[in-house]
Amino acid sequence: MSTADPPPSAPGLAPSGLYVDARDPTYPDSDGKPMAESTQQFDWIVTIEEGLEALFDARPDVFVAGDLLWYYTEGVVRDCVAPDAMVVFGRPKGRRYSYRQWLEGGLAPQVVFEVYSHANTPAEMARKLNLYDRLGVEEYYEYDPRGGSLKGWLRDGARMRPIPEVDGWRSPRLGVTFESPPEEDALVIRRPDGTPFVTAVQAMRQRDEEARRADEEARRADEAERRARAEHRLADAAHRRAEEAEERAERLAAMLREMGLNPD
Repeated sequence: MSTADPPPSAPGLAPSGLYVDARDPTYPDSDGKPMAESTQQFDWIVTIEEGLEALFDARPDVFVAGDLLWYYTEGVVRDCVAPDAMVVFGRPKGRRYSYRQWLEGGLAPQVVFEVYSHANTPAEMARKLNLYDRLGVEEYYEYDPRGGSLKGWLRDGARMRPIPEVDGWRSPRLGVTFESPPEEDALVIRRPDGTPFVTAVQAMRQRDEEARRADEEARRADEAERRARAEHRLADAAHRRAEEAEERAERLAAMLREMGLNPD
């Protein structure tokens, strides 16, 4: 939303073309819980959410959010959940205070991610799985960075079924591939072109490293060009000396012939 776009009285598209939500105090923007319970969990939530944002940056019809309250029943405030990351195909990008499903064409997020923390319990995660299953989520992924464990479920008809082998799995909706090495905190999510998800900080580091390498390559190219120019100057000088020597030899031969001597 640009600064020139006034807040709408109801959710809709602003003049900028982005979807703009309208705050409704009936549905709080926060559940009072922290986004993450540890830096490790936070890092992974950011990695996944920012990676998804970048992946669908050119798709105006794909909405990506992290830790956003999703209200799934109109008029029932307690019917809400805040996935660590979610993707909704068929909804425009833009600002939301919350994702109120009845204002979003009734669309439930098709893909949901949850990242374990030390505060999560198996019972809590089982409740989330059952809820997402009931709400119609198509793909659901749980990652536990403490042990590098990745689990996934894929909708098969009316129910989500466990994905037997997630390591090497390619998401039908996202097109990304998951690699789950045995090392702790080692999940790799690769875009369709093979590049891995990274955080903004990691992307800046990569950019800085690529800029450093580009500068080094440019410096080496400049040095090579200077050497080539110096070698060219030396070659020109040697060619001139050879021509001068040939001219001197020709003049000497001419003088000898004038003296009646055979220069050969």
